Amino acid sequence: MEKARKTSKFPLSSLEVAGACTVVLGFGLGLLCVYLTMPESDYSFLKLPRTLKDLRILRDQLENYTSDYTIQVLVGYCMVYIFMQTFMIPGTIFMSLLAGALFGVLKGVALVVFAATAGASSCYFLSKLIGRPLVFSLWPDKLSFFQAQVAKRRESLLNYMLFLRVTPTLPNTFINVASPIVDVPYHIFFLATFLGLIPASFVTVRAGIALGELRSLEDLYDFQSIATLFLIGIVSVTPTVMSKSKTEP
Repeated sequence: MEKARKTSKFPLSSLEVAGACTVVLGFGLGLLCVYLTMPESDYSFLKLPRTLKDLRILRDQLENYTSDYTIQVLVGYCMVYIFMQTFMIPGTIFMSLLAGALFGVLKGVALVVFAATAGASSCYFLSKLIGRPLVFSLWPDKLSFFQAQVAKRRESLLNYMLFLRVTPTLPNTFINVASPIVDVPYHIFFLATFLGLIPASFVTVRAGIALGELRSLEDLYDFQSIATLFLIGIVSVTPTVMSKSKTEP
């Protein structure tokens, strides 16, 4: 009886619904403002990049607007990135490269981390509302593994989520969708996302500066980069491991 009442309850609180509506409204208003304030021109080049060639064309075209229409380009970039993250559209790695090519390392990393965290949060709440059937049908094995790990590491969940964000142990898309299903609290999800995406974002954004020299996406994550990310991930869970060893008799 208690389980039935729980499943029939609307999964989002009024605050979460208000936040989701704000994101949708902000997305629409942002794109509308960008559209109304940009100069008349041929924008046929504006499409989601699927290859490095597409990305270079987009970079070359947007460079002409970035200096004079910086705010519009920033808002448009964030809106597209958040939309892609929210609805699990592949290709955000190209957007991260584009941030480095247009804005440099520091501004690019800040932009990517902000947009990625906002998009992941939107995906979290969307999944909390309607994502349960999708997760169970697409990733049943991964979901079982993730659920068991979260239940086992409940007292040190932030460290574990940081480890997952920093390392490629589980895909970020899966983490975004599955976290509310396995009862990862949003404040832990947010902190782990915001902090954990910084190292990988730095690697990708920095590569975007030398976009012309990049031959394939595989060049982004060589052995050294992956080893560094895993090292950071191990450091993030070390305090938990040490505290457990101290409490054991």
